[in-house]
Amino acid sequence: MQTKYGSYQEQSRKTYSDIDCNNPIVYPTLGLVNEAGEFAGKIKKVFRDKNGEFTPEVKEALKGELGDVLWYLTQICTNLGFSLEEVAESNLDKLFSRLERGTIQGEGDNR
Repeated sequence: MQTKYGSYQEQSRKTYSDIDCNNPIVYPTLGLVNEAGEFAGKIKKVFRDKNGEFTPEVKEALKGELGDVLWYLTQICTNLGFSLEEVAESNLDKLFSRLERGTIQGEGDNR
């Protein structure tokens, strides 16, 4: 993914440091779950406190949380040896296969 700074994956790595968890996947996975929870909390408050109105200020706050989610996801991909593009393409392959087979809805990974 290209940004005005260059490749997001390469540039974001400059701000990464390993935290000793006996595995380089643990810390960024916990961070991803935490940031996703913060995003979900902001969505909850939009409906609880703002009658579901996504004001420009709310959207800006959500964009910040999504950036944090993206950062942790990117570090996990890098630690596993995947590019963001590779993960995105694999996901689209899976979804389009399900769409073609009429299994886009339902449960289970292997449908």
